[in-house]
Amino acid sequence: MNYYSENRELQHFLKHPLLQRIVAMKERDYSQAGEFAYAPIDFSEAMEGYEGVLQLVGEMCADVVAPNAARIEEDGPKVVDGRVVYAPATEENLDLFKKAGLMGVSLPRRFGGLNFPVAVFTMMQELVCRADAGFGNLWGLQDCAATINNFGNDGQRERYLPMVSAGATMSMDLTEPDAGSDLQSARLKATYSEEEGCWYLDGVKRFITNGDSDIHLVLARSEEGSVDGRGLSLFICEKSCGRVKTRRIEDKMGIHGSPTCEVVFDHAPAELCGSRKMGLIKYVMSLMNGARLGIATQSVAIAQAAYSEAADYARSRKQFGKTIINLPPVYEMVGTMKARLDAARSLLYETARNVDMSYQFADLARERTLAPEERTESKFFSKKADALTPLIKGMGSEIANMNAYDAVQVHGGSGYMRDYLCERLYRDARITSIYEGTTQLQVVAAIRYAASGYYKELLDEYLAIDVPEQLKPLRERIISMAESYKAALEKVQALESQEALDFLARRIYEIAAYSIMASLLMRDAVADEALFSASLHRFVAVAESVLAAHTAYIGNFTMELLNQYK
Repeated sequence: MNYYSENRELQHFLKHPLLQRIVAMKERDYSQAGEFAYAPIDFSEAMEGYEGVLQLVGEMCADVVAPNAARIEEDGPKVVDGRVVYAPATEENLDLFKKAGLMGVSLPRRFGGLNFPVAVFTMMQELVCRADAGFGNLWGLQDCAATINNFGNDGQRERYLPMVSAGATMSMDLTEPDAGSDLQSARLKATYSEEEGCWYLDGVKRFITNGDSDIHLVLARSEEGSVDGRGLSLFICEKSCGRVKTRRIEDKMGIHGSPTCEVVFDHAPAELCGSRKMGLIKYVMSLMNGARLGIATQSVAIAQAAYSEAADYARSRKQFGKTIINLPPVYEMVGTMKARLDAARSLLYETARNVDMSYQFADLARERTLAPEERTESKFFSKKADALTPLIKGMGSEIANMNAYDAVQVHGGSGYMRDYLCERLYRDARITSIYEGTTQLQVVAAIRYAASGYYKELLDEYLAIDVPEQLKPLRERIISMAESYKAALEKVQALESQEALDFLARRIYEIAAYSIMASLLMRDAVADEALFSASLHRFVAVAESVLAAHTAYIGNFTMELLNQYK
């Protein structure tokens, strides 16, 4: 079995036309071919390399990571003398990926990395998380190294990035017992010793994924007397210093293989990453956007696993003299799961491609001054990436939860038993709409793009495409969805109340998200009608029902109704 070769939908996204430009920029027009033996000489060779690695990862995930997941679930990580000891099967997974050279996927080749674009790394992450979402957290956190690559100094890059490529694990230590999502309230203290020329960290971090990592990125208060985000800086701290200990591992509902830790820094030596006072304002915001794309990927992976489990079970389980996939309530549920999955994946890879382009221009800007047209393009892709990320993180995680719920329902009583994978998927899915920013916080991040009409601009862009005759009725229905978004937004804005906008923001957000997912899925159906047409028909029907409910609520909304909730 191979999770990549069996997934034609995932393979479709490796062929997107924009990837040709992304790869050319990432490879600096293939100028590294003479310097590194394994650097591609052209786009065709790059794609051949990506395809080969994805095939390898798909096989490793199906043959090793997925079978190991049940043992990891049972054994789990433990704390011994302030250190995390992974489950034996987790160590087996990590060793497998280290030996395959897959621990520095996105890093430059000069640091031992593969120099893969974000979109390809995202595909790899989807395969890993489908096999085991908990292990996906450990393996995927290598992406934290991008923060050091982007904002660290030359010495830090030379020291830490080869460590990651060789297999060093990472964590981002942001939240604290009294400062969860409110990161600007972080109090872990960073003090500078003039005598020793070194920073020291003192305090506690909580809910830290893979908190006993080899390399910590730590948000700490460097400015004495400060109380907000302007007093925070970002630091790099190594576990090997001996002054970082894990106090405990949280006893969680799901993703048991991924240790979520309370971490104590006891005068731990650390290095400043980037500039003082910019830790939250610049570096953590960049880090969080990357993390949110990672959780969106994990969400799509769980949605895929849930759909696959439900479909397989429905095709084999017999009731009332027939397999249950032939019962309308069941095939409607399974078909809807597939439609939601395909729509979320369309949005995921549209986001990943735009993140890729924004990263490429940012990399170029660190090397040289961008030309005027390059600055314009850089702003275009950065804005798009920033607007799409909260949509896919929020909606992707909600769809993961919907699909996991439906997978249990398709299994009936069996789905409630730990003998079946869907029971674990149901528990694993729940965290996706909470960590790295709850769905409510994604709404807060997205609402400025909704209120400004930017999502309507995206819809106009996505809908400006020629479609075959048989898809034109669906295109007209999606256009109507876009118009309902515009009308709902105008109704809310006419109230001239920020409180009303905040109250109705989730509904505006979902109207925009469902419309955008439908338009992107339509574009995929135009490119491969046989692969996506069925999901497009189903998803448009689902989206219309969601929009009908939201637009009706907004249409009947009054300020008096808002007061009833207080």
